[in-house]
Amino acid sequence: MAITKTDPKLAGDADIKKAGRTYQGLTRQQLIDAYRIMYTSRRLDDREIMLKRQQKIYFQISGAGHEAVGAAAGFALKAGYDWFYPYYRDRALCLALGATPYEMLLQGVGAADDPSSGGRQMPSHWAYKRLNIVTQSSPTGTQILQAVGCAEAGRYFARHPEAAKKASGDYRQFKDVNFHGDEVTYVSLGDGTTSEGEFWEAMNTASNSKLPVLFCVENNEYAISVPVEVQTAGGNISRLVAGFPNFHFDEVDGTDPVISYAALKQAVDYCRAGHGPALVHFHVIRPYSHSLSDDERLYRPDIERQRDAARDPISRMQMFLIREGILDEAGINKLEKQVEDDLQVAVDQALKAAPPQPDSIKKYIYSPDLDPTSSAFETQPVFAKVEAPADDKKTPAKASAPKTMADLINATLRDEMRRDERMVIFGEDVADCSREEYLKQKMIKGKGGVFKLTAGLQCDFGSDRVFNSPLAEANIVGRATGMATRGLKPVVEIQFFDYIWPAMMQLRNELPLIRWRSNNAFSAPVVIRVAIGGYLTGGAIYHSQCGESIFTHIPGLRVVFPSNALDAAGLLRTAIRCDDPVLFLEHKRLYREAYGRSPYPGPDYMVPFGKAKIVQPGTDLTVITYGAVVPRALQAAQKLEREHQVKVELIDLRSLNPFDWDTIAASVRKTNRALVAYEDTLSWGYGAEIAARIAENLFEHLDAPVSRIAAEDTYVAYQPILENAILPQAEDLYRAMKKLAEF
Repeated sequence: MAITKTDPKLAGDADIKKAGRTYQGLTRQQLIDAYRIMYTSRRLDDREIMLKRQQKIYFQISGAGHEAVGAAAGFALKAGYDWFYPYYRDRALCLALGATPYEMLLQGVGAADDPSSGGRQMPSHWAYKRLNIVTQSSPTGTQILQAVGCAEAGRYFARHPEAAKKASGDYRQFKDVNFHGDEVTYVSLGDGTTSEGEFWEAMNTASNSKLPVLFCVENNEYAISVPVEVQTAGGNISRLVAGFPNFHFDEVDGTDPVISYAALKQAVDYCRAGHGPALVHFHVIRPYSHSLSDDERLYRPDIERQRDAARDPISRMQMFLIREGILDEAGINKLEKQVEDDLQVAVDQALKAAPPQPDSIKKYIYSPDLDPTSSAFETQPVFAKVEAPADDKKTPAKASAPKTMADLINATLRDEMRRDERMVIFGEDVADCSREEYLKQKMIKGKGGVFKLTAGLQCDFGSDRVFNSPLAEANIVGRATGMATRGLKPVVEIQFFDYIWPAMMQLRNELPLIRWRSNNAFSAPVVIRVAIGGYLTGGAIYHSQCGESIFTHIPGLRVVFPSNALDAAGLLRTAIRCDDPVLFLEHKRLYREAYGRSPYPGPDYMVPFGKAKIVQPGTDLTVITYGAVVPRALQAAQKLEREHQVKVELIDLRSLNPFDWDTIAASVRKTNRALVAYEDTLSWGYGAEIAARIAENLFEHLDAPVSRIAAEDTYVAYQPILENAILPQAEDLYRAMKKLAEF
């Protein structure tokens, strides 16, 4: 240990008895406890390696070489008070915070009682709700933006403590909130993870907002087989991040628990005092291969591995305890034997633990407490009346004027913001103006989104509830996920569906999986509003895409797609109040269309998910569609009835996941013909699944093959002539309906 007698903080006053001496604030007993944690962590790795070779567990990845950092962080932070987004090397941290070896072994054997995931997630992916250790996944670095959102949520609740109260009738009833004004959010990562863009996005937001996030980079010089100098320009991440403002930075020997604790204590104090974020860069070792699936001897020579062994934190800590007279050799042997005995008991118990039952596989894909397909989310519209002047006794009250989809979305957001203080709105360009002084001085009107759907909300509810994000889609969804995990209701906007793909890692591997992979310990009911679709005249390749089938393929994510103003208001309110993540698709062409306008249906109007709408009843042919194809299909159906007396039953799905199979089946049994129409490309599109289910389950009721009409299998072009040829038009729908009716 690097302890100098000349440093009064380390050496202590000569008059103080040796037994009362501290080491950077750590007592002798704490140092013994630190060694117990470190040794337990290492021996747990060794036990798991043995169990893996005996085929009693199925995967192993170790925290060997990182134990000193983990133990130090456990002493510097507060379990169940601060928040933790660790990574798979942080076994010692979790032990220091209060997780037990038995709990970790339950994860290894995949037991039903595994508190991290109930056998759903691989070992060393920690999740302990009682300790505020949030469920972790395998993609590298996806936890970092969530940690930023977690810190934002803690700050928000500190400013809005009333928002933490529970309320009945929506997600808040099932979402406990606990927060502390000086809490810190810890997030750790390996040096390889600093190559991920989400790391830099997280650093940027934490710096800009001066968030109390502690970034711990545990640099063992390898990302599997790729060395640090290949990952990081100049070979040192500390030099690259040094320019971020508001940060506390430190770089220390992470194989020394005393030095590590001193660095972490200083960093935590900086964050806790509200000065901003901190990054501590720890130089550690990796004495074992990346995982048991890897053999580091293929890319690391013996001389390099031997050099690391000389810095092993376990042996260094042993020598330190002996040298300082804290424990003698007999004391160390006694401690280690007790650890071994305890581990043997834990192993024996874990191997007897019952596995999860196969019939549990679909539990917790969605909220078990609040079902957005239920009648609880089915209410009737209450349209406001415009009263005549008081002196006019003869003129009756009139219904309020019909509004566009854009108007009703804005009004719904406004009413829900008023009702629920946990709700926050952010995304690129959604605020009225980030430079608030312009608004206060009435120098500008304000923007409120590129389509003006959030106009006025920042002015009405303040900049801590409606604000702009960086132009970074992963940043938006990742932060929202962290906020929602803490109990906020983020309603975020991705400006164009065409630009959603940078957020795909968060949308596919994080947000929808959090509840399922944590076995219902954590959840993140975010609403993601996305402008989608073509028919724009000039939208071209990158402003006209569909692709909803990619997202309906993701278990745990609700996907809705309204075609008119009234449904948009009702479905959006359901999305905001429900307890699941929702992708809310808004067709750009429909925002201000004359079709489907409606008066505002009132502040409690909801439409349940999974309930289709029969736009027009019919007896001869069923057409199943959604989005901007609905008005075009209606136009075609009306023409077909006028010209050929064919009565089309037109179904607007409204909700794509879940979808209303019962309404589809009842209609096809009645008409004996089915056409599925959609705006996305014909091949591999959403309509193909509907068509396949009809063919499989309703074959005996069909008098004709199931048909599909959709976009051409190409991209949407800029020239209107080309766009019209690519996307299904009313005339295309008419011909497809007529052909099917005549079969």
